Amino acid sequence: MSLPIRLPDPPYYVVTFASQRTQGDNGYGEMAEAMVDLARRQPGFLGVESARGADGFGITNSFWADEESIRAWKRVVDHLAAQQRGRRDWYRHYAVRIGVIQRAYGFSKEST
Repeated sequence: MSLPIRLPDPPYYVVTFASQRTQGDNGYGEMAEAMVDLARRQPGFLGVESARGADGFGITNSFWADEESIRAWKRVVDHLAAQQRGRRDWYRHYAVRIGVIQRAYGFSKEST
């Protein structure tokens, strides 16, 4: 069981990537891990949460301190290469949405 990641108090930004995968892995899993590792090293990166269903539909939310951090991440060369490969090999379609988190709250029976 995974818990939601801990994030700072709002405001902060979210990049939501909703996608429908193609059949087969074709190196996707390895690249996804590499991109998360690379994102973690970027200034302004706060965390990531991701889920994918058996039908191949998935959503990844990455959280960022500000819009400039998001723009900088989009320009990282290895990330650009992964995006190109994604359009060619891994995704039937995807949508990217960027928003500001203004309020956040939750509940957990897990002890902290």
